[in-house]
Amino acid sequence: MESSHLDVPPAGQGKPHACDMCGHRFALEKQLRTHALIHSGEKPYMCDTCSYRCRQLTCLKSHMRTHTGEKPYACDKCEYKCTSSNNLKRHKRTHTGEKPYACDKCEYKGRCSSALQAHKRTHTGEKPYKCDTCDYRCTHLSNLKTHKRTHTGEKPYACDTCDYRCSSMTHLTLHKRIHSGEKLYACDTCDYRCAQLSNLKTHKRTHTGEKPYACDMCDYRSNQLVHLKAHKRTHTGEKPYACDTCDYRCRHLSSLKTHIRTHTGEKPDACDTCDYISMLSSYSNTSFTNASIRTPTCETFVHIHIYLSSLKVHFRTHSGKKPYACDKCEYKCTSSKSLKQHKGIYIGEKPYACGTCDYRCSRMRTLKLHKRIHRGEKPYAFDMCDYRCNQPANLKATS
Repeated sequence: MESSHLDVPPAGQGKPHACDMCGHRFALEKQLRTHALIHSGEKPYMCDTCSYRCRQLTCLKSHMRTHTGEKPYACDKCEYKCTSSNNLKRHKRTHTGEKPYACDKCEYKGRCSSALQAHKRTHTGEKPYKCDTCDYRCTHLSNLKTHKRTHTGEKPYACDTCDYRCSSMTHLTLHKRIHSGEKLYACDTCDYRCAQLSNLKTHKRTHTGEKPYACDMCDYRSNQLVHLKAHKRTHTGEKPYACDTCDYRCRHLSSLKTHIRTHTGEKPDACDTCDYISMLSSYSNTSFTNASIRTPTCETFVHIHIYLSSLKVHFRTHSGKKPYACDKCEYKCTSSKSLKQHKGIYIGEKPYACGTCDYRCSRMRTLKLHKRIHRGEKPYAFDMCDYRCNQPANLKATS
């Protein structure tokens, strides 16, 4: 007898209904009808709130809960709640450690079949999902859906504590940790903790010294891609971030946020031990100016800084904690930046060069102070006479 165009496995194990396109078998005819929609591409169920479409009514009901906020499925091990029973099953594997889906090319194992399928594309290089607006391609359909919102501006996920909205549930989950203070990921070298695994990986490079991102125009290397992109603007002169109050433009979004506070007067980060107030909570390439005020009025100092200063680093001035240690001597310090500068003493590294003379130094701040010699700039004035100087240290020496 001639075989058909497809060798369909024989009926058995209570699955008499076979797909004539792929041979997959089902116990119920309605399951076969739903499966057939995969081949036809038809998605008959549509959300009346957004553009979401799907093949099954159960999927639509689960999706609608992303709009209503309803999460009827709860984990009995933690506070996790979700919109579908399948999501709950996958979540529970984070507690049991179960990873039943194994890759046949490497040692990878995943908690769900979709994760395995997406992983396998890292071997094949396949990116089947393509944006119809730009050249973006990806391995996950969910990534494509999130990407398309960058074109539409759609932000369907809203925080229930503040006005924050975003384009993906992952971003919302990470944002909510700001309110909860939850920091799941801990460094095994120092006391650093964070809310995102990617941040932990980046942080660990401050200990290893790894700088995988290199500039193709100079010798600059960095441990973060975002820093490399910002650095390249020093070559192109690009300043994409503009203040809507004055003519100020800059290369970093963080610099713009800091600048805007000079208009609003906002000083969001305060020390609970002294009167220290920082207008920045993370690194920014803000130039040092005479706006840095230090007035000795208590056991520490009153610090009101428009200049960059990390609140976390400042706390260590009270605790005495110095988690960064030199492997050449007994030197310890409060920040990775200080340790890096210290290590330059041993290797003689002086990456910062003056463009007017042959002067080189190990610190950007030292170079900025040096350049004032050429400009004749003396921003620091003594209040008892007409003396002016280009460094605050010189001003202190006269007092």
